[in-house]
Amino acid sequence: MCGICGALGSVDDSIVQAVQVMNETQTHRGPDAGDLFVEDRRERRVALAHRRLSIIDLRPEAGQPMTDPDSGNVIVYNGEVYNFEELRKELEADGETFFSKSDTEVVLKGYKKWGEGVLKRLRGMFALALWDRSKERCLLARDRLGIKPLYYTEKASPSGGKLFLFASEVRSLLSSGLIDKKLNPTGLSSYIWNGFVAGDETVVRGVYSLPAGTSQWIDAEGKVEATNRYWDFPDPSHKGSLEKLQHELQEAVKLRLVSDVPLGVFLSGGVDSSAVAALAARNGVADLKTFNISFEEVEYDESPYADRVAKSLGTDHHTIKLGQSYFKKHLLEALEGLDQPTFDAVNTYFVSRAAREAGMTVALAGTGGDEVFGGYKSFLEIPSVARWGKLLGIFPNAILKAVSDVACRVKFGKAGAVPPQVRWGKLFDVLSARGNPLKLYQSFYGLFTQSFYRELLATEPSSTTHGLQDAFYKHLEDGIQGRELLDGISLVELSTFLGQRLLRDTDTASMAVSLEVRVPLIDHEIIEAAFGLQTDERFKDLPTKRLLRELALSELDPDIFDRPKAGFVLPIDVWCREELKEMVTDLLQDESLAASIGMNSNTIQRLWQGFNEGAPGLYWSRVWSIFVLLWWVKRYNLSL
Repeated sequence: MCGICGALGSVDDSIVQAVQVMNETQTHRGPDAGDLFVEDRRERRVALAHRRLSIIDLRPEAGQPMTDPDSGNVIVYNGEVYNFEELRKELEADGETFFSKSDTEVVLKGYKKWGEGVLKRLRGMFALALWDRSKERCLLARDRLGIKPLYYTEKASPSGGKLFLFASEVRSLLSSGLIDKKLNPTGLSSYIWNGFVAGDETVVRGVYSLPAGTSQWIDAEGKVEATNRYWDFPDPSHKGSLEKLQHELQEAVKLRLVSDVPLGVFLSGGVDSSAVAALAARNGVADLKTFNISFEEVEYDESPYADRVAKSLGTDHHTIKLGQSYFKKHLLEALEGLDQPTFDAVNTYFVSRAAREAGMTVALAGTGGDEVFGGYKSFLEIPSVARWGKLLGIFPNAILKAVSDVACRVKFGKAGAVPPQVRWGKLFDVLSARGNPLKLYQSFYGLFTQSFYRELLATEPSSTTHGLQDAFYKHLEDGIQGRELLDGISLVELSTFLGQRLLRDTDTASMAVSLEVRVPLIDHEIIEAAFGLQTDERFKDLPTKRLLRELALSELDPDIFDRPKAGFVLPIDVWCREELKEMVTDLLQDESLAASIGMNSNTIQRLWQGFNEGAPGLYWSRVWSIFVLLWWVKRYNLSL
């Protein structure tokens, strides 16, 4: 796992220096080595830089930027291609020779043989930039699910002409000194709704994320020539089988156990992480190490379940206890690790830190099991509410609003400083979606009611539809057309909650401590096999993930998993009222800071008051999301 960055177009010496600064800013992503390549032809330059976290082939020969001695092509690459040995044998049979044992060189040589078609042959997670010297253009690409990030911006060069900059992190681009530190109103609108930015625009104006499963060609003048989506979710006619799915589950974990450095498994004791640990154990891993975070607050602590799984599998298990004082002591470091504001990444930061301190460089996680196999309540609730929404859609909004208000008062009683921001409080939003599954999903899982969301913003929400950036919303709406509803919900979960939040948070938080996290349950072969099943096969006995349990956990006692679902959540609810109260209060009461980013300070303070008073239907995530946003924009000095 690594960090990459670079510039194309009018790249003079000052831009090369800026790229070097960008690269140093990403040292945490690759503390083992760093280097720079500069191509100077026809008064235009290409600068590519790389920070290395050595995982496969630890020798200098595997370092980057890597140049192919035959073609002169150069690559900077972040990620892991797990089928690289298979591809290497194919290339060797065709006469290719290799100077390293790395997957990076396989990608570089594969491009020489297959061109852009190499992307469809790669099984893994990656973001790359490959300079084709003979064609004088650069290929950017990102893996199918968007596990590895890649950000870019286009602007005028200080010396004239166009300039295209890219990096693994938004903060790296900011560090260049070439980007105006302006908050993106569209990114802000999306963040307030979701607690993360959902779409290709980031929270920084003019900085974009290359979409998952997409490639982009940049010419030597810094101009975008073409953008191509080389992968998308299988269409509804795609057919699969249980045998195929079981094989791909086993193969996906097996491939991710290849490492030249210490490797372990995050084990919460839930179905997904236990499935990964069990599949790893089946592959005969000796002395498999597993890690779990426990809490002083017993109601949040699932470590006994992880202990049972670890004992059943015979792993070398480590439990790390996390308390308020430790969290407060290291909170600033966790926040410093955030590449964009998000309300959830600190969870992953602390478990990643614990694994790294225990000597691990690579960790496997169960991320994605809920989205693929139907582990969330959304798979039950949205179909049910969609039916009611269509039936009640004949009534005008005024009637729906009146009925919703009465129901909310019956459920919660008189509202406090802030009306309820959970399901019953959102009843009008849900009913007014009139059965539209995407709007229903966003109404259910948005942080705030639509009315309070508008109160938080000083101006009208910008270029978003139900919290999703307009182009992203349309892509999702097109993607679920013609699918059975449960398949559509899975696609939305994988594209939004997973793709725009969990994967981004996991990458940022783990790389902040120089840890590589591998996520086998969203291997694209598993996704394609799962989407090819009949709905009743894939989603039977919702939301227990019965199919995953049968395929991966049949050897373990089912009683371990027959319990209410609980995600990995830090006890921030408690800590915000105790150890962190002063810190949170200071930021939430900063009127000038709120105004500088287009938020209503009075509304924020009402939110904080309601939380401290224990207002019904007001969870910690609402307060925490605003705190993290204000901290981040203050840290990086952004304003509208």
